[in-house]
Amino acid sequence: MVQTIITALAVFISTSIDYAVILTIIFSQARTRKSIGHVVGGMYLGTAFLVIVSLLAALVLHIIPNERVIGLLGLVPLILGIRAAIKRGNEAEDEEKEESDILERLESRKAARLFWTIALITVASGGDNLGVYIPYFVTMTGSELAIMVVVFILATAGLCVLGYRLAKIPFVANTLEKYERIIVPIVYIALGIYIMAESGTLAWIFGWLG
Repeated sequence: MVQTIITALAVFISTSIDYAVILTIIFSQARTRKSIGHVVGGMYLGTAFLVIVSLLAALVLHIIPNERVIGLLGLVPLILGIRAAIKRGNEAEDEEKEESDILERLESRKAARLFWTIALITVASGGDNLGVYIPYFVTMTGSELAIMVVVFILATAGLCVLGYRLAKIPFVANTLEKYERIIVPIVYIALGIYIMAESGTLAWIFGWLG
């Protein structure tokens, strides 16, 4: 049991620690408890999706998805980054209005957007996760899978706490708040390009176009 816990924790950390940076950026945009809850919920949804897909692939379908096809998920953060760059100016104007009902609607809309943003980015960045999870799950018994699920649930909570704490460090918080309109689109776009390049999807697309 102890060995299963340690192995599951090692697998989670090795595949998910990079999410700490994304969580830090997204938590910096969460101004209320509702927004924070949406970020945590989105992270859990994305992680659960990756685990379920891996379980199905390993135990039911017995397949490993083509890495280049998985790389197409990099389009998700790429599109989110472009969309964020376009919409930042309009939102900045809206946020300057002082009417409480408008601000309340903006915050509610922003909270929902944060939920889907972290969920989609978690899935889009999950190519490495699938590549590790699928062969790992194949070797596990039912009881070991149950332990793994518990470890992943707790580890996801720990990762969210880490991202939240990093976002609250004064220097980090001030920098992200000051340059949010620049940093967020750049990080999303860079992440999308990296996912597609790392998986060979970009080379595949350019080769197909050529």
